[in-house]
Amino acid sequence: MPLMPKRVKFRKQQRGVLKGNAQRGNFVAYGEYGLQCTGMGWMTARQIEAGRIAARQFLSREGKLYIRVFPDKPISKKPLETRMGKGKAEPEYWAARVKPGTIIYEVAGVPRELAVQAFTRVAHKMPFKCRFIERRHA
Repeated sequence: MPLMPKRVKFRKQQRGVLKGNAQRGNFVAYGEYGLQCTGMGWMTARQIEAGRIAARQFLSREGKLYIRVFPDKPISKKPLETRMGKGKAEPEYWAARVKPGTIIYEVAGVPRELAVQAFTRVAHKMPFKCRFIERRHA
């Protein structure tokens, strides 16, 4: 089942403008390896779930997978062949705002080669380009 908030203060939001690079959530914090996006846009709850399933199936219950983005933005869309006016449409799906540099997924407890292969499969499901990164050891 796709992710979505349990409750929101306002049902509908304006689209907004995405600018700049990720200021937070841009380094591997929980796992050893991560999938970092290099593009900008919205990531739907279905895309997040598709990536999670792809990683889980490839890793076959090894290691721990962390999802670092959450779809908290309601996206509404008017039905086809509807005239202008009559108010804003109902929310159709939920999306996460993703800026360049955001870590989308992290994995811990698996070898590097397995993590690279798993994240390659996950990257094919994403709506923008992604790259594999490792944790910075201090």
